[in-house]
Order: sequence, then C-alpha cells, then structure tokens
Amino acid sequence: MKHTELSHISKSRELPYRPCVGIMLLNKTGRVWTGRRLPKWSGDKSGYIWQMPQGGIDKDEEPIEAAYRELREETGITSADVIAEIPQWLTYDLPEPLVGVALKGKYRGQRQRWFAMRFWGDDSEIDIRPRNGKAEFDRWSWREMSELPDLIVSFKRPVYQTVVERFAYLAQS
Repeated sequence: MKHTELSHISKSRELPYRPCVGIMLLNKTGRVWTGRRLPKWSGDKSGYIWQMPQGGIDKDEEPIEAAYRELREETGITSADVIAEIPQWLTYDLPEPLVGVALKGKYRGQRQRWFAMRFWGDDSEIDIRPRNGKAEFDRWSWREMSELPDLIVSFKRPVYQTVVERFAYLAQS
C-alpha cells in the first residue's frame, strides 16, 4: 500500500459512526417491507439496491422516536407498532471509496439501533413520494425475510444477517 492510501485509511478510522435507526416492518403475513433505493453517491457502483427503512437520529431524539419518524418520512406509514428491538448497536463501515463522500463525508459508517414493527394498516397507506426533500425510494415490495441479506449492498450485509437472525421468529407470527 502507498503511504497516501494508509493515511486515508487511518483518517477514516478517526471519523465517528453516524447514529442511526433501522426498521424491519412486517405485515400481517410476516413479510418485510423493502424499498428500492435511488443511487445516492457518485461513484456508487451498486446501482439500485433494496433495503429496509433507516435514517439518522436527530439531536436530543430517542432511537425509538427516530424509528417512528423515519418510517413515516420514508414510507408514509403511521399504522405500525414496535414489537421487538435489538438493544445493542450494530455497526458497519463504508467502503474506502465512499469515505469522505457518503454520509456528508463526516462519518466512517453507521451505528444502528434496529426495531421490528408490525404494520396493521392497509397497503394504500404506503406513500414513498417525498414530503421534505428527495425521495429515498422509487418503488417498494413486501419480501420474505430470508431474502433480505442478498438484496442489500455488500458492506451492509453482516448487519442485515444479524437483524434477520434476531427477528426471524417474528416472520411466523
């Protein structure tokens, strides 16, 4: 490795993780809501990827409050209740080409609190059009929980595998 590459890697390790929440939204039959994310960063080679709702925690906001807010902002859904939580923070690091580009260039990755929510509304409630700012998704679909790790961009896959393992029992109820 060149000295400049080592310098960049050590700088990325000095950056903090962005505090964030993730939501596994399950419908009445145990399928999980996924949205097809619009490509966000120049140089992002993943193109369109499918993911669950997620987003940053605002200053002075509790993670559970952020989860309800992010769900509402990204999907329009308000007819949902938290049914489970992973109390530990799960982290992922951005790949080096995205450090300094993604997440406003301020973070090395994200540390996330994950919540499972049960959607008890009707699909007509779902609205992915932006209310404030840009849309996160251009389409959505209900999926089997087991499909989720294969849908997400590779650097987030270990987090998704953990979330699926921890919430797998909820797909049956």
